[in-house]
Amino acid sequence: MLSPATETELAECIADAAGPVRIIGGGTRPIGRPVAGEALSVAGLNGISLYEPGALTIVAGAGTPLAEIEAALAAENQRLPFEPMDHRALLGTDGEPTIGGVVAANVSGPRRIQAGACRDSLIGVRFVDGAGTMLKNGGRVMKNVTGYDLVKLLAGSYGTLGVLSEVAFKVLPDVEAQASVVLSGLGPHQAVEAMAMALSSPFEVSGAAHLPGAGRTVLRLEGFTASVAYRADRLVDTLKMFGAAEVQSDGEAVRAEWRAIRDVTGFADLPGDVWRISVKPSDGPEIAARAGAEVMFDWGGGLIWAQVDEGTDLRARLGAFAGHATLIRASADTRSRLAVFQPEAAGIAAVSHGLRKQFDPRGILNAGLMGGATE
Repeated sequence: MLSPATETELAECIADAAGPVRIIGGGTRPIGRPVAGEALSVAGLNGISLYEPGALTIVAGAGTPLAEIEAALAAENQRLPFEPMDHRALLGTDGEPTIGGVVAANVSGPRRIQAGACRDSLIGVRFVDGAGTMLKNGGRVMKNVTGYDLVKLLAGSYGTLGVLSEVAFKVLPDVEAQASVVLSGLGPHQAVEAMAMALSSPFEVSGAAHLPGAGRTVLRLEGFTASVAYRADRLVDTLKMFGAAEVQSDGEAVRAEWRAIRDVTGFADLPGDVWRISVKPSDGPEIAARAGAEVMFDWGGGLIWAQVDEGTDLRARLGAFAGHATLIRASADTRSRLAVFQPEAAGIAAVSHGLRKQFDPRGILNAGLMGGATE
């Protein structure tokens, strides 16, 4: 296994690579088609190099454990805005998620509807491309690449454009209190209508999920204690047409439920494959019905998690729809047989192909992981 300890060593490893390399962070997210090649671990590129709480900015090596980032932020009563999901329970993996892995997969949680995705908080990256060239873009820039917003390009590229060595984020203050307003017994259409009403209200809802298996529609409020209590009462009154709502104000219980929603732990012990479907929220109930599966809704109905029998081609079952479906949990055989990521339209596919040729001309970085990296 290649284990560089510095960015220079990382560049040398890639420049000298005789064939494909398989990039490893914490090893907690085996998403995508199985990748062949020599393993390259970024675990040695770790540590927080800059943290300025007053400027709400943190910079760290890509191999830094996410837990280390979150602990440093918590000590200053701050947090990552986008609430990154921990895939370990769902995927049955161990190890420690890294901040570089979070960026590479653009991992975001329930708070995305309010605070945006991982890429929206990312302000700078350093990385090595497939030719072994060290590049920088965004915050603390020393060398820019004209014409590309590499901060946005690298987030969600799954290591197919470059190997991250350092990332920089804007962070936010943490909150004093959390509460959930819970509606019971709603069907998917009613639940999506209630979540839409809550999200369009002035009460700053930071999470909106529907859990059909539990019969719960859960709406999260965060902020100062008095403000959360006031907004919860007002939200209950706003949603009274959907039945009596319960306010859950036990902070630890609220946090535990939203961690479970974030990490999709309800599907962790169920057999079969798990898909992640992104759609317009108003389309969510119909898409969920077409899936014919156990589902849960997040992002106000715009994100559907579906648990299906092993080997199911969910896209074929859904047919044409406005959105995309990603295979998150499945066997290596299924991930080799089915397109893990939503097939791209011809124009977008051409752009993706051009970007990969530009940044990885030899086609060696996580080759084939996204089902088109080597085409």
